Parts: sequence; structure tokens; C-alpha cells
Amino acid sequence: MDNLTHYLNLPEDAKILDLACGKGRHSMYLNTLGFDVTGADLSENSIAEASVAANEKLHFTVHDMRLPFEEKFDAVFNLFTSFGYFENDDDNFTTLKAIHDSLSEYGFGVIDFMNVNYVINNLVPEEVKTVDGIDFHIKRYVKDNHIFKEIDFDADGQHFHFTEKVKALTLNDFEQMMEEAGIYLLDVFGDYKLRKFFKNDSQRLIMIFK
Repeated sequence: MDNLTHYLNLPEDAKILDLACGKGRHSMYLNTLGFDVTGADLSENSIAEASVAANEKLHFTVHDMRLPFEEKFDAVFNLFTSFGYFENDDDNFTTLKAIHDSLSEYGFGVIDFMNVNYVINNLVPEEVKTVDGIDFHIKRYVKDNHIFKEIDFDADGQHFHFTEKVKALTLNDFEQMMEEAGIYLLDVFGDYKLRKFFKNDSQRLIMIFK
């Protein structure tokens, strides 16, 4: 957050949208830096939990990221691979346009996505993680240009199964969508220290655009 806000050189009272904010971890930190922050997420439960921390410069709202905000922001952050989960691929393009349409004239968009090439090359097919005495059996695989993660575990006498699926979007995919949407890609970084992006070696794909 520090590196990004310094790089963007945002004014002290900048309005920031944290899109797909979850329980508001990044929103809360950005607020401590003095920014006027809106955290938005589709999950009513997450927003209810985050709203406990709300103040006059920290707001939370339930929102579908495919829809632009009427309010315009100096920066829109979409962090920690919170993109590409839609069943319909067209929704990814719609979301990108919504981010762009929510920016002020001089605003910046930031998408922090996984670097698909690195993730696929370093995919751990199966592993077991034990947390609080519960064994989580995790499987990962690539299918239909999506990266899947299946989680199985037993707790309280019940068996649970969850599947996460995210579109395997590359930098080239984002560039094509941005060109089609009339979005200008300013810079690309490969990690949270904002170092250069390398197609096969960087762990993250961080894109700055307007």
C-alpha cells in the first residue's frame, strides 16, 4: 500500500475505491494514511464485518464490481487477485470498463493479479495443510483456461468441499481488453516492491492504468 500510494503520488485527501475489499483490511490501512476510502464488495457478510470500522472518511458498501460508481475516485484498487471469478468471460471486460468509468479525469486504476505463467509453472497439485487441528486437503489444476483450487476437510462431524476458479488471464489478455475498452496501460510491475515484471519469474502482475 505504501509503495503504491507513493508511486501514484496521490493528494492527501484523495478518494480511493477498494474494489472487492473483502473484510476491509486494505481499506482500513489506506484510511490510516489519511485517504477518504470506500470499500466495496458483493458479500454482505464481509461488508457487515468491515463496517464496524467505518468512520467519516472510511465507508463500506455492498456493490457488484461490474457496475461503475456514480462517484468518481482518484484511485481504484482491485487487489490480491480479486478479478476473473465470473462464469461469463464478458463480465471481466465489463468490470474493467466499470473501473475505468469510476475514475476521475486524473485518476488511476490498479489491478493486482497473479502472474498466471508463474503460478502454472509452480503449481502444487496436491497438499495437506493443518490449521487448528483440521486437515485441509488441497488440489490445484488447470482446466479450460481456468486455475482451479479444490479444498476438502472434515469438521464438527461434517465433510466440506469448496472449489475456487479464476480465469488464467495473462498480461496479453489484459492488454487486449484494455485496448478494446479505450484504457491506457501506464505501467506494469512484478511484485509488491514495484520491481520490473518478468513473464515467467514474477509472482504478481500489477497494472497501473487510466
